[in-house]
Amino acid sequence: MRQENMTDDTRRQEQRSASVDTAARDAAYDLKARYFFYIDTKQWDRLRALFTDDARFEGYSWPGEGPDAFVRGVTGLLTGTRSVHQGFMPQLRAQSDSMVRARWSMRDYLAWEPGTVAFRGNTDPNLSGINGYGHYDEEYRRTPEGWLISFMRLTRLRVDLLHGRHPETVDGLLAADLDWIP
Repeated sequence: MRQENMTDDTRRQEQRSASVDTAARDAAYDLKARYFFYIDTKQWDRLRALFTDDARFEGYSWPGEGPDAFVRGVTGLLTGTRSVHQGFMPQLRAQSDSMVRARWSMRDYLAWEPGTVAFRGNTDPNLSGINGYGHYDEEYRRTPEGWLISFMRLTRLRVDLLHGRHPETVDGLLAADLDWIP
């Protein structure tokens, strides 16, 4: 229904039905934060634990279905790769008491030794990383173990291919404490 044709009661009802309670919103924020942290710190077992066993994935280039295949694909792509993932400007909508949909704007930076990774079929010997921009569409499901990711789709608006060597990170930076927040 178009916004200008809605009655005030219809508009309020639609807003109420789409609102996400505080606990579910906080769980969604926490899930996404842990997802990015586990990917960038290469904590594959912890990453796998964020998904339902029947989770579905779209927009990724590796074969297989389900969360185990997803984690294998991410592991294969990111082992030996420096990565930085960011998610921001989330939109959350309740689908039911036990299902929330989200859209996150995203940016990722991946860097590897030139010629060691073929990104989506690009085998340029000087290819050494990407800067990517797009969105994650996700569903979160309340389970007996808590809220988990049951669907994830990555769509990209732009990918800038990086070539040549990248400056190494600055020496002396403090490493992440992997168990700071269990």
